[in-house]
Amino acid sequence: MKFPRRARLLRNPLDATAYAGVFFLLVLFVAFGARLYTPGVKINLPSADNLPGTDKPTVTVAMDQSGSCYFQNQMVDEAALKVQLINIVAHAAEPLTLIIQADKNVRQADIIRLALLARDAGITESLLATLPRAVAAPVRP
Repeated sequence: MKFPRRARLLRNPLDATAYAGVFFLLVLFVAFGARLYTPGVKINLPSADNLPGTDKPTVTVAMDQSGSCYFQNQMVDEAALKVQLINIVAHAAEPLTLIIQADKNVRQADIIRLALLARDAGITESLLATLPRAVAAPVRP
């Protein structure tokens, strides 16, 4: 016994209205997604290549272009930062390394002052965080 087939696959033309609606929503998501506020401090790190890293435990302090320090996502002054660093060094099992995420427009004196503050707290090694340079495309002959 043969059953009649009534299913007609893709016999009707595709409705462009549904695709246009989805495309319109996609454009809106992309356009408004770029304008959303992202919390945090804008820091433009300097770029450099082939700098050494560290395998020790690290403590990170950020510094914006005005010289304000941020530790654990909070703006702190130097006295409070020194107390917090002393507390962290006291509870650390290994020697710590300070990673300074400083904006490229920060004065060098501010970076040195932060490294000396960390040395007074017991952190002997300080490193400046950088971004790797963009790799240029190879030249084809």
